[in-house]
Amino acid sequence: MFRDRRCAHASPGQYVMLWLPGVDEVPMSLSSIGPGVLCGVSVERVGEATTVIHQLKEGDLVGVRGPFGKGFTPSKGKVLLVAGGTGLASLLPLAERFKALGGNVLMACGGKTRSVLFGLERLRSLVGSESLVLATEDGSVGVKGLVTEVAARILDESGFEAVYTCGPEPMMRVVFELAERRGVPTQACLERMVKCSLGLCGSCMIGRFRLCKDGPVLSSVQLREVLDEFGVFTRGFDGSPIWY
Repeated sequence: MFRDRRCAHASPGQYVMLWLPGVDEVPMSLSSIGPGVLCGVSVERVGEATTVIHQLKEGDLVGVRGPFGKGFTPSKGKVLLVAGGTGLASLLPLAERFKALGGNVLMACGGKTRSVLFGLERLRSLVGSESLVLATEDGSVGVKGLVTEVAARILDESGFEAVYTCGPEPMMRVVFELAERRGVPTQACLERMVKCSLGLCGSCMIGRFRLCKDGPVLSSVQLREVLDEFGVFTRGFDGSPIWY
């Protein structure tokens, strides 16, 4: 957690560049936005920078730039939020925003096993236990299976005005296709190699979109333009494709 006045006014889905002096600067989705000036990120240990973040102690120095990018646009009516693994980080502030607006929210949250799911008590307080469905591939908590299977059943049960999703890109591609077949607009929070965060270097391109500025949240209209990439491949440090 950190205190930052600008980030306290961020939109759900926006991100910050977190600078670790002498190590690296990395993009991080805001998983907590306010109240007051208190904000936060949720960090999975996957490399050098995230390992250093896990070792930080209260009072250690970090730099924060942002918030950056285009976040989620809350819609009216009944909505479905679909999270996969650490993708939940971007959707938590959105669930809080819907609660403040008095929205009708259902949420499906999934992962490989119970240990990758976090913030469940916070989730239950936001959407209510009756509106939260958990899924794990090993059945360690909730429904055994994929969260996309849960999302398909939920979408078939009643009408929704919009679907919001964040998680592994192949998962989001399936969620998008489920929503498309039912005529429900989707907003998906994508991830690419963000370096400058200003739209200058082009390292985060997907199709014609610079995710650091045009995203990271893309709408159904935008996603239809990048179906040859969305959920198919991402890019490495040198720009070469990495296939899912």
